[in-house]
Amino acid sequence: MTLPSLLFDSHMHTPLCGHANGHPREYAQAALDAGLAGICFTDHMPMPAWYDAPWRMRLDQLAEYVDTVREVQAEYAGRLEVRLGLEADFHPGTERFVERVLNMCAWDYVIGSVHYIGAWGFDNPEFVAEYADRDSGELYGQYAALVEGAAACGLFDSIGHLDLPKKFGHRAPDESALLRALDKVAEHDLALDFNTAGWRKPVAEAYPSPELTRAAAARNVPFVLGSDAHKPEEVGFRFREALAQLGEAGGRVVTFTGRERRE
Repeated sequence: MTLPSLLFDSHMHTPLCGHANGHPREYAQAALDAGLAGICFTDHMPMPAWYDAPWRMRLDQLAEYVDTVREVQAEYAGRLEVRLGLEADFHPGTERFVERVLNMCAWDYVIGSVHYIGAWGFDNPEFVAEYADRDSGELYGQYAALVEGAAACGLFDSIGHLDLPKKFGHRAPDESALLRALDKVAEHDLALDFNTAGWRKPVAEAYPSPELTRAAAARNVPFVLGSDAHKPEEVGFRFREALAQLGEAGGRVVTFTGRERRE
């Protein structure tokens, strides 16, 4: 399926994260075949050794990641723009480590994501039973407070998959906490990851929801399209539906290069 030209897929992973398949070259070729203008690799960045180790590259693999993406950049030069980014984690207390890693390379784009509430990896299928013991209102309040921290810390270009706790179908009883987080995103002039992977999950809805998409657009928060691809065939996943949802909301799509936003 050919997609409208000029689109970028700015959220994708590599096998270095430990839970993705396919060489980065295969992701680039899938993007080229789909008619995309470019891609940005945003693999899960290294974190302190005690944090989420099975699901991200190690610090000693960072150079390999950079070199591999640069090789694909050179191979596809003139045919597909290939950019280098990271999906970073916001976890209180790790900000200095994250800042140090971000200073190790000239990144194009850095997503700031929240994957943990305390010690609970709430989007990990291994730990989904924990939802039964959580109050949904409190859960979303805790999560949204972390998103606010991510928006305020000054390390990131966008916020990843804004309403991620709905992944397994556990929706917020109301969206007031997430709307407050959106206010913070707008205050700090960040973008939002419009993440189509939600359509592949039990919730069967992109991140953010249509309601939150409209709320973000009303706050003039721009969106960065991303498939969150963990295998080449997911590149550009349901981007036509994404554009329809964004168009209905009056949202605008941007990309990043050299950490600078482009309309």
